[in-house]
Amino acid sequence: MTGDSRLACRGYSGGRAETVVFRDLELDVQAGSVLALLGPNGAGKSTLLLTLAGLLPAHAGTVTVDGVTLGNGNAVAANRAGVVLVPDNRSLFTTLTVEENLAVARRRGGPAPRDLLDVFPALEKRWGLRAGALSGGEQQMLAMARALVQQPKVLLVDEMSMGLAPLVVEALFDTVRRIASEHGAAIVLVEQHVTLALTVADEAAVLNRGTIVLRGPAAELRADAKRIERAYLGELEVAR
Repeated sequence: MTGDSRLACRGYSGGRAETVVFRDLELDVQAGSVLALLGPNGAGKSTLLLTLAGLLPAHAGTVTVDGVTLGNGNAVAANRAGVVLVPDNRSLFTTLTVEENLAVARRRGGPAPRDLLDVFPALEKRWGLRAGALSGGEQQMLAMARALVQQPKVLLVDEMSMGLAPLVVEALFDTVRRIASEHGAAIVLVEQHVTLALTVADEAAVLNRGTIVLRGPAAELRADAKRIERAYLGELEVAR
């Protein structure tokens, strides 16, 4: 992937015209950077990731990767363009081993499954185990490794820390930063653990009621907890 790779999206989405989820939404994520997408429950964060990944259609607007506009609601085209989603339920093949889960996801010419052990060394001792026998933290590592073996240009990560121990969560956040820095992926990270998300991210945006109400450098927002709180409560004007 070149340094010019980026994700951009604009428009709105929803299942039907009367249930529009997003309005006047615009995001631009550069290669090698992490955008933390924050917001209260029900704000539409996961729905946005599903739309970006082509798993849900949009009523209007566009999603582009490297300047190429993706087909609306076309998950296969999105994945071929380099958009890879790590869903909140991980969606592993629980009856396949760690190695097999990585092998089936590998792109032609991509890294060998064992190459991922450099990023996820804890999986080596679990290499021959079925994914369903792994701990929650190990399953999340495998889900991230399965995404990385696909050589993503854009990595969408939904609620990575859900149900995991703090030490495991911190290690996974370090891995997200490493994937952005060393592999050059543009990463959109949906996360309820606000402090850690702002620590690992370059930029952050707060989504509330289908609109970005706050965005800016993560370090600046991390130092202004009151402003983030107001964004969560819907007390800020829409960010422009």
